[in-house]
Amino acid sequence: MEEQKMPLMEHLSELRKRIIICLVALLLAFILTFSYSEYIFKLLLFPLNYTPQFSIKEGIVFVLDQKLQSTKLVFLGPAEAFWMNMKIALVCGFILTIPVIFYQLWKFISPGLYSHEKKYVLPFVLTATGLFLMGVAFCYLIVLPFAMSFLLGYKVGDFLMPMLSVGLYIDFLLKFLLAFGFVFELPVLIVVATRLGLITPQTLKKYRRLAIILAFVVAAIITPTPDAFNQTLMAIPMIILYEVGIWVSIILNKKRENKNGGTE
Repeated sequence: MEEQKMPLMEHLSELRKRIIICLVALLLAFILTFSYSEYIFKLLLFPLNYTPQFSIKEGIVFVLDQKLQSTKLVFLGPAEAFWMNMKIALVCGFILTIPVIFYQLWKFISPGLYSHEKKYVLPFVLTATGLFLMGVAFCYLIVLPFAMSFLLGYKVGDFLMPMLSVGLYIDFLLKFLLAFGFVFELPVLIVVATRLGLITPQTLKKYRRLAIILAFVVAAIITPTPDAFNQTLMAIPMIILYEVGIWVSIILNKKRENKNGGTE
């Protein structure tokens, strides 16, 4: 590590610098995404128009649902449509800014790292960004279509017709897209925690069963539908990511032990 520790004021100054860079990047991305917010909104109608169906031969296929297509999106206040576009632009701008945010996070913590650890900046940024985008894509293509099909078709007959507020619908989608994006960062959090010595791979293995239970509990809280199928769609990726985090931590620890043993 660096021989001299940064004083508190330098830490705060460095943190402010990194936050300003992230905010500037977010502003530029927001300007770009706001220009295309109408097209992005059309893409966000995908979970509302298509119903996922599972077959052994073809796997998961998306079928145009005539019943869901009849669902009308309305706005109940004069400014609701405007704020809907603002929210879409802000969240999509945040997603575009994710690589910058992770890079600035790495630059902020890098003074506390060993010199040979600082070279992992590119793998960290690429892995963290890739996992976040995988979580967003998984939610968009799998979870939300199943959720909307269930929620809008549950006991809906001739006497009930769903008519959604466009603001509430967009809030619903954006919250879960971000939630799944952050959930998919679990391997990165596990690896960082083990590298900092907060936990060990042995501890992670010991509490594997508890982690599986917690995955289903978290899935039951986060997922929008009460059925076990959609909760499982959330829990299984979390369990897989937990296992991935364990094995990556084991590999990195072995490499570090071998390197330290070779230098002694």
